[in-house]
Amino acid sequence: MDFKMSNFDQKIINFDYEKSFNDEDYYISNANKHIYDLLNDWPKWEKNFLNICGEKFSGKSHLINIFIKRFGGFQINCKDFKNDDLIKVKNFKNIILEDINERIDEKLLFTLINIIEQDDKYLITTSKLPIVNLNFDLTDLKSRAKNFLLQNIEKPDDELMFALILKNLSDRQIFLDRKLIEYSIKRIDRSYGKIFEFIYKIDEMSLKKKEPINLKIIKKILGE
Repeated sequence: MDFKMSNFDQKIINFDYEKSFNDEDYYISNANKHIYDLLNDWPKWEKNFLNICGEKFSGKSHLINIFIKRFGGFQINCKDFKNDDLIKVKNFKNIILEDINERIDEKLLFTLINIIEQDDKYLITTSKLPIVNLNFDLTDLKSRAKNFLLQNIEKPDDELMFALILKNLSDRQIFLDRKLIEYSIKRIDRSYGKIFEFIYKIDEMSLKKKEPINLKIIKKILGE
């Protein structure tokens, strides 16, 4: 069975790894506590512009959805952001623009930033890379990007890896012995993508074998 990452992103489409965006389903650790606390401290921020960056599956959308439930806001993905949305943002204090990348309409983003400043609103952006590292063509946009508060979701520690595996498998009614989880996290690359790849493999193997997951199966999934 081939579980290479090249196939993983296609398989993950039908794998609801973040089914719930509830506050109680978000596990806080040293990797993300600083961002969680900052969002909860709104609007007592140093600046009106915040960029949350982190790798795929690191929980950026989960954090954003918790924030919106508490404080409200207009949320849109970068790929769907159009001129008409500049009218909609007038009705909201918080604007959330997710998955910013270098393909965004730079003039449109620059206009949005100006609106945020003029109307004393708040702009929260998410991205894989820090917004200051995106290679924008507009000089003015590059300059504005430097004014964002930068918050990076760090690589998961053992505590967070354990919690993510346990919670996601429990949601699928899959029981994995604590020792097997501890064995696994010492062998999984410390990245969110690899964690959810592992969870997907366990889920798929459990459905196929219809039997408890043991050490032999874990080793096979880990490629040992």
